Amino acid sequence: MSELNPLLEQWSAAFGLPPFERIHPEHFEPALRAAMASHREELQRIAKDARAPDFENTLAAFDRSGRMLGRIVAVYENLAASATSPELQAVQRRMAAPLAAHRNTIYLDEALFARIDALHRRREQLGLAPEALRLLERVHLDFVRAGARLQGADRARYAQVMEQLAELATRFAQNVLHDESSWRLELESEADLAGLPGFVRDAARQAATERGLDGHVFTLARGHVIPFLTYSQRRDLRELVWRGWVSRGEHAGESDNRELARAILRLRREQARLHDHACYADYALADTMARSRAAVQALFDEVWPRALAAVQREREALRAQMLAEGVSTPIEAWDWRYWAEKLRQAQYALDDAELKPYFALDAMVQAAFDCAARLFGLRFVPREDVPVYHPDVKAYEVRDADDTLVGLFMQDNFAREGKRSGAWMSALRWQNRNAPQGGAELPLILNNNNFARSAPGQPVLLSIDEARTLFHEFGHGLHGLLSQVRFARLSGTQVLRDFVELPSQLFEHWLAEPEVLRRHARHVRTGEPIPQALIERLQAAQRFGQGYETLRYTASAIVDMAVHSRSEAEPPADLCAFEASLLAAQGVPPEVGMNHRLVHFQHLFSGSSYAAGYYVYLWAEVLDADGFEAFREAGDPFDPQLAQRLRRWIYASGNSVEPGAAYAAFRGRAASVAPLLRKRGLADVDAQPA
Repeated sequence: MSELNPLLEQWSAAFGLPPFERIHPEHFEPALRAAMASHREELQRIAKDARAPDFENTLAAFDRSGRMLGRIVAVYENLAASATSPELQAVQRRMAAPLAAHRNTIYLDEALFARIDALHRRREQLGLAPEALRLLERVHLDFVRAGARLQGADRARYAQVMEQLAELATRFAQNVLHDESSWRLELESEADLAGLPGFVRDAARQAATERGLDGHVFTLARGHVIPFLTYSQRRDLRELVWRGWVSRGEHAGESDNRELARAILRLRREQARLHDHACYADYALADTMARSRAAVQALFDEVWPRALAAVQREREALRAQMLAEGVSTPIEAWDWRYWAEKLRQAQYALDDAELKPYFALDAMVQAAFDCAARLFGLRFVPREDVPVYHPDVKAYEVRDADDTLVGLFMQDNFAREGKRSGAWMSALRWQNRNAPQGGAELPLILNNNNFARSAPGQPVLLSIDEARTLFHEFGHGLHGLLSQVRFARLSGTQVLRDFVELPSQLFEHWLAEPEVLRRHARHVRTGEPIPQALIERLQAAQRFGQGYETLRYTASAIVDMAVHSRSEAEPPADLCAFEASLLAAQGVPPEVGMNHRLVHFQHLFSGSSYAAGYYVYLWAEVLDADGFEAFREAGDPFDPQLAQRLRRWIYASGNSVEPGAAYAAFRGRAASVAPLLRKRGLADVDAQPA
């Protein structure tokens, strides 16, 4: 089969990259099944080893196993997210349950767990190095949380639950993609385009061209939706776009996610009960820095009342702006961004049409690379000769200050049909020094964004928020690239969920540094650096609208925690009504709303990583705000000693060190919430509900 299936061949391209040009959807199912069978054989050799279990013949061997399957799954999942097709989606639906069943085969293997459990019981007597001990503890916990201690009917039922969840998560994600890709707004007349600046029109014209249409096309890509809601003078069209955006997953028919999400919640509650937890949130939080719902709620309590009070002040300011322009209609959800932009321009003389020419995509990529060079000594060398899965993808060889090869970084920046929305980091291979043939494996790291493409030959211009997203995902990328651990299981971003956003959110801070802006924010036409006066206006406006942004994010996190904290066997009969009732009870103004409604909340339902875990961005923001404060205290955003500690303890240690200890080793103490409140402009806001 390997002679016919490129996925099963030895990959001979540079960096061990797959031959993307030869891989087709029909290759995945046979390759996955063959790789799963090979992995099972490897695991059986470990489980049936006649020797007494020790770290090398059991834990190190387990960490080395399944590399062929891992590399195929990495390609499969990356293409499914970034360059899918109806044929590949059909493979996903067929293979979701078999892949979940394979995972069950691993973690419910009694003989394999018995060896790991025996080592875990006497772990303090084994004399293991700290990283080896951490691997033993993490792998043992992986088995326990995957049901290894269950017996009899409970064990069998657990396997069924996990397979069903995998199938439902696949369908949920595909339904959201269907609703996003099937909606578009075609505009032609000047009246329809009223208020839209040139860069918005250019992106819409390019979207039309790519679809073989004339005029201007707006899709549900975030890079189309947010600018339209911000600038369009056509209130009726803003409402149309807003309703298309918020109703994804709520349309009757094959792509309806309402009952699908309920089914996922029902199975998650059963999963938690099999682990003797009252609700899924308790199960999910048991392996986090927060540890409990009470700890998460304490964080919400710090932020929520301040955000409500800030939103009340922002709403009053918007009403005043509207009245000043002779508009007396009530403000609706599709009006907020439009009037907020008018207010921002009035208060700070900031206009994206003036700003965006200083934030060309190529320049911002180089800004991120330069910050990585100044902090960590990295060089990013373009590699146009390596295979990539789409022409949009750019590849870079990454080298350290001493010219040591670090890994490969790939960046896929544009929205297109067949690519899911959002922004994310992934890996085709994790860094480790435990390769099956001995030696080390370098990381192959990907960043995906969804920026609107410009017309051919024209530069892509980013908003400040988009540039921040670029830096955020690059921070995740550095977390993968700079990993320096022995074991693949502990590599890169495979850390506790409420720690994983620290390296990404922390890296965002460098974008706002004046010396970075002066060096890289240059006008795309003239090459002139951004004026100091404009930098000062940007800094003055940093906290503008933070009540709105904080409330929308935190509302999503509260709804996530609430729906996963229910102990009842049945989820809410109407998830949309549950969501609306909870938001009303929390005092969320309808014109503010939330970032993600449950019916399209892919963080929660396209997989389990962020289920009962959307709070983690706020948790990590406590860490990132406090962490960057160290550079402010040093008086240098590129302080060499701090950068060295940052690399060692935050970006390089992966999951080899307990995250609280890793942060304390970098910062010299635990984090304080005060810098977060100052960053969001909430420190001096009276904590009174609106």
